[in-house]
Amino acid sequence: MTILTRSEAEALLNKVLSFSKADALSVNLNGGRSANTRFGVNSANTSGDIENLSLFVNAQFGQRSGTATTNTLDDAGLERVVRAAEEIAKLRPEDPEQMPYIEKQEYASINAFDEATYNADAKARADAIAAVVEPCIKKNLVAAGIYEHQGGFGARANTKGNFGYTTSSLATYTTTVRSADGKGSGWASGISHRIRDVNSAAIAERAIMKAQGSHDAVAIEPGKYTVILEPDAVGDLVGRMMFAFGARQADEGRSFLAKKGGGTKLGEKIFGEHINIYTDPQSVVAPGAPFDGQGLATRRKDYVKNGVVKGLNYDRYWAKKMGVEPSAFPGNLIIEGGNTSIEEMIKGTERGILVTRFWYIRPVDAQTVLFTGLTRDGTFLIEKGRIKSAIGNFRFNETPVKMLNLVEAMSPSQRIIGSERTGANIPILAPAMKISEFEFTSASEAV
Repeated sequence: MTILTRSEAEALLNKVLSFSKADALSVNLNGGRSANTRFGVNSANTSGDIENLSLFVNAQFGQRSGTATTNTLDDAGLERVVRAAEEIAKLRPEDPEQMPYIEKQEYASINAFDEATYNADAKARADAIAAVVEPCIKKNLVAAGIYEHQGGFGARANTKGNFGYTTSSLATYTTTVRSADGKGSGWASGISHRIRDVNSAAIAERAIMKAQGSHDAVAIEPGKYTVILEPDAVGDLVGRMMFAFGARQADEGRSFLAKKGGGTKLGEKIFGEHINIYTDPQSVVAPGAPFDGQGLATRRKDYVKNGVVKGLNYDRYWAKKMGVEPSAFPGNLIIEGGNTSIEEMIKGTERGILVTRFWYIRPVDAQTVLFTGLTRDGTFLIEKGRIKSAIGNFRFNETPVKMLNLVEAMSPSQRIIGSERTGANIPILAPAMKISEFEFTSASEAV
């Protein structure tokens, strides 16, 4: 068992701190279990199950700091890693932006750990995989993907008297289903901190439906279209945009939130009236962590309220420089949705495109938050309120800033994993969105 209790973790970290000869010392302890089963060509091919405890030490001498890590946690190993961090710190150049360690904080208790998720075994993973593999064999389809679950704890302490402890768990399941000739492809996923909420049968059904429906895709011209983006596509784009909400980026003129001539767009309405984006670590569906990497306590915070920019992220250094309170990096991201289902959006669309997900999303221009990427695994033409046919994939060039000004309808939000596991790194709730004038710039031959 690599999950230490709060008291066990605190005792171990206090012992590490007692070895310090530095001006100040900070230690982070993480432990837990991570297990997975991968499958391809309708068969499981690898399985892994890892337990580990690791200690991260940061020592400060004035404006110098050094770090070292270990998973040897006997007394000799603990003292050795502290000495290593101190020796490295003495060799490092001074960092004028280095902040002293944070003073004692009060952290909220967050219910983000599920015992069943932590303890799930290989049979549970095999049963989930069978839910897609068995029907694919019968339908002459080919499935691949990965099922993962993990759980653990994180603890931090420093010589300023601060201590924090938290536990969390996560289960994720993604699968891609292809037709035997490779001309149809469908993707589906599930993610939750509770393994019971990852519905493998529903995920399998969705991926199979997309694969069968996307066969015999026809080509249409790129251009500006009304689109219905499913939640993973929305979360991937908007989630990336939120990394540009740093106050320093805006103050220094390096982001879309910088005003020409100086200042920021804090307090300005730059999105549509119904756009609300916030963080809330106490979310029941997508709980966050009680503290961020700086040791700051997380709390609910609005970033966009009725289209108005309400909040920016101030790290401790920039907050001190600007004379404001620092803010924790968000532990989760909630893009508030509406009450319109995807089916209702389709029925209300004269002509448009349904996008299952995006892939290979990359930034183009930080000043406009312009992204490029590809549609993938199920792109469909809508005509007169119905799905008319599968269509070939596109490359897009679009900015969420423009996108969030052209939203016509939204579904209820749901937790997403995202095409490149954005939602596994930080919990994200996102709705499907119907958006006008989304720009596709060229065709793609990928399925």
